[in-house]
Amino acid sequence: MFNLPNKITLSRIALIPVFMIIMLAPLDWGVARFGDVSIEVAHLVGAILFIVASTTDWIDGYYARKLNLVTNFGKFLDPLADKLLVSAALIILVQYNLTPAWMAIVIISREFAVTGLRLVLAGGGEVVAANMLGKVKTWAQIIAISALLLHNLPFELVSFPFGDLAMWVAVFFTVVSGWDYFAKNWEALKNSN
Repeated sequence: MFNLPNKITLSRIALIPVFMIIMLAPLDWGVARFGDVSIEVAHLVGAILFIVASTTDWIDGYYARKLNLVTNFGKFLDPLADKLLVSAALIILVQYNLTPAWMAIVIISREFAVTGLRLVLAGGGEVVAANMLGKVKTWAQIIAISALLLHNLPFELVSFPFGDLAMWVAVFFTVVSGWDYFAKNWEALKNSN
C-alpha cells in the first residue's frame, strides 16, 4: 500500500499546507523584479512549490507503471492529491483576484462531482482510474494555475495574457472531462446500491 509511487503522492498532499502558508501568510520577503514586472518573492516561492508539487503527479505515475506498482489505493489517492492541490491553488488565486471566482467554482465543483462518482462506484467494488481526458484536464489546470501564480511571467513582459487564456482552456477541459466521466459511468452509477 505505501509503495514508492504512493509515498510520492502523499508527499504532494503534505506540500499543500506549506504552499498555502507561503502564499497566504503575511510574509515580507521583498519583491522580485523582471523588467517592468514585479512579483512578491513569497508568491514566486509559492508558485515554484506548486509547480514542484504538480510534477510529482507525473513522477508517481511513471514509477507506478515502470515498477509495476499500480494499486487501487494509488488509483484513488493520486487524483485526490491532484484535486486537493488544484483546489487550494484556485482558492488562493481567487483570494488575490488573479482568476474569476466562477472559474474556480466550475473546476472545484467538477472535482467534487467526479470524486463523489468514484466513491459511489468504489462502494460497488469498481475503481475508476483517471483517463486520458482527465489527465489532459489536470495538466491544463496545472499550466493555467502556474502561469497565474507567477503573475503571468514571463508573458507579462510582452503583454500576452497567457494565464487568462490557459484558464479558459482549463475550464473547457474540466467541463468536457467531467461530462465524459459521467457519460461513461452513468449505467454503473444508476445500478449502484
